[in-house]
Formats: sequence, C-alpha cells, structure tokens
Amino acid sequence: MGKVVGIDLGTTNSVVAVMEGGKPVVIANAEGMRTTPSVVGFSKEGERVVGQMARRQTVLNPQNTFFAVKRFIGRKYGELNADSKRVPYTIRKDEVGNIKVACPRLNKDFAPEEISAMVLKKLADDASRYLGEPVTGAVITVPAYFNDSQRQATRDAG
Repeated sequence: MGKVVGIDLGTTNSVVAVMEGGKPVVIANAEGMRTTPSVVGFSKEGERVVGQMARRQTVLNPQNTFFAVKRFIGRKYGELNADSKRVPYTIRKDEVGNIKVACPRLNKDFAPEEISAMVLKKLADDASRYLGEPVTGAVITVPAYFNDSQRQATRDAG
C-alpha cells in the first residue's frame, strides 16, 4: 500500500513531506533540495522540465517557462488586473472566459491547473523515490484567502 504525503504547493516554491515516527520529514527532491521551484518549462526539444531545471531556462526561454501560475488557478480571465498579466509568457482567455497559458514551443494552451499538476507530479515522483513505494494520496495546502473555485481548481490539479 502506498503512502500519503503533505504538499505545500507554493507560488514560488513547493515542498513535500511525510510523517515518519510521528514527525513530519521534508523530502528532498531529485536535485537534493528541500524545496522545488514551482516552475514548469519546455525545452527547445519540447521536453518538459520542472523545478530548478525549469527555473534555469527562464531568462533564455521566457515564452515557454511558466512560474507563479498559482496566482491564476481557479480564476477567470476577467478577474485579472493589468499587473497580474505582467509575465513574460502569454496569458489568453478561452471561449468561456477561463485563463489559458500559451506554450509556443508545443503550440498548445495549458490551464493553470495543468501547469500546477506538473509541479505536483514531480513532487509526488520525488516522494515515491524517497519512500520506495508509490504515493497514493496527498494533502495539498491552500491559502486561507482562496475562494471555493480556487480550492476546487487546486483539487483538480491534484
């Protein structure tokens, strides 16, 4: 049977932990760090990179590197102000008013929940590697100011 982990999905960095001997233990990622940048990118070859590797390509590949996506999760495009749209990647509105993040490298649009799901998958994979068994469940934290739509979108990403 797999383990259940706790994940703090952050705007800038994320962390995963597990209870061991009645105490929480933060799990290091594949790069050996206790926090993972909440960044997803697509390389020139179209390969998905998450975490520190994605953060490193932010300057050279800004249109295909997505960070701070948590700010958009569970929100409509009409709710955004001009400041929140100031990111180096393209944010679009879909046919029903939802936010989409454009990825020119793949010629595809992603929902913020999809990008967050990629970060969550990396955290779960790193936890599975550490634990030696699959992660079957996770408790994901959300900020107290999140509304029901944002909470549900975070669940959907999970």
